[in-house]
Amino acid sequence: MRHWADTAADDDDAEEGLVRPYTITQGRTASARDDLTLITVIATVAGRGDQQTDRSLQPEHRLILRQCRSPVALAEVSARLRQPIAVTKILVDDLLGMGRVALRPPLTVVMGEEPDMILLQAVKDALLRL
Repeated sequence: MRHWADTAADDDDAEEGLVRPYTITQGRTASARDDLTLITVIATVAGRGDQQTDRSLQPEHRLILRQCRSPVALAEVSARLRQPIAVTKILVDDLLGMGRVALRPPLTVVMGEEPDMILLQAVKDALLRL
């Protein structure tokens, strides 16, 4: 049988999980941009930061900048941050406003073109290794 204090402690933990994203985003609940999708690719803009500005960023912003030194999909950034996608979108939007990251839509296959079978096989092999 669980004691009421154990339940209260669990409730406090649940509330802390909800408060942190609110704190990270400074109360914002949605990104100002509507073009950020799960498959939007994000990359750090080279030479756009210095030690002083990096220290003024939240830890999550710095993690995003490190992750995106090579282009990464928004969904992957969110998973690595262990934050909801909405929170990640807000943080990426902040970095976009600072000129610290750039976006590009995912590469798509043009209708009528044959897909690159070597690339598709490489992706399949990588997924199977996970």
